[in-house]
Amino acid sequence: MNPASLIFTALVVLQVGIILTGGAVRLTGSGLGCPTWPQCVGGSISPVPHQAQGALHSWIEFSNRLLTILLVLVIIAAVIGAYRWGKGRGDWKTIRFLALTQIMGIIAQIVLGGITVLTKLNPFAVSTHFLLSIVLVAASLSLRERIFAKARTTVLPTTKLLIRILIGLSVLVITLGTVVTGSGPHAGDIQAKRYHIDPRLISWIHADSVIALIALTVGLLLIIKVSESTENRSFIGKKVLLFLVICLCQGLIGYIQYFTHLPEALVAAHLLGASVIWLTIWNIGFKANAMTRNS
Repeated sequence: MNPASLIFTALVVLQVGIILTGGAVRLTGSGLGCPTWPQCVGGSISPVPHQAQGALHSWIEFSNRLLTILLVLVIIAAVIGAYRWGKGRGDWKTIRFLALTQIMGIIAQIVLGGITVLTKLNPFAVSTHFLLSIVLVAASLSLRERIFAKARTTVLPTTKLLIRILIGLSVLVITLGTVVTGSGPHAGDIQAKRYHIDPRLISWIHADSVIALIALTVGLLLIIKVSESTENRSFIGKKVLLFLVICLCQGLIGYIQYFTHLPEALVAAHLLGASVIWLTIWNIGFKANAMTRNS
């Protein structure tokens, strides 16, 4: 693997990894394993022996912070790489913007992480922390795709519009998912505040949005089949079909976890599924928005 591929692939993986380790912190009740910020506990950056929060919770939370440090280093490498491999190209301004977004985003994430700890896992802070990660995942994927000039295609206006609607609907689904989480039992700490919303009601609203997402994806597949070129049916159609399969699997996991009272393993799988859904639909949107396609 060449240096560019290693750096920009690691960037995407670590942006998703932050989401997953954050979920592990929440699901294990380790949200306040390091009760202060930026130190873990008063007088120490790292956990200390016999810490009141318990060694396991402290190190789980601290590991999430360590991954953030690794992400910062990769972001620095990605920014340097963007200037090395992107400067002088026709889309240089976009590449530069996406690279700088990673810097500004991680700074915002560090600040939000501190606010989350200092507010004792306020659900609004936790939700915002997660949603910012979603933005940064999209930006990191776009940056990687542009650096490597991945194949893109021109689609019909109706197809492009539906893809954009799917992206917006995916954002809604994910946002509602954070509200479900902020109303449910996995708060990250037993004393954490929750949204004052009926968990059952918001869960069903979230489920309805997923059904709408699946239905619109089926509609998009049909439109691609009857109106797009043979080349586009292969290039974009297969990606949309994959997205549909992922959505169906995610919906199945969601229903099972709801009716089995949210076991941690299934909640973790659902969080991973949300990340994969977002990566997939954002990639489809990226592929379908160019004026020309390069093989």
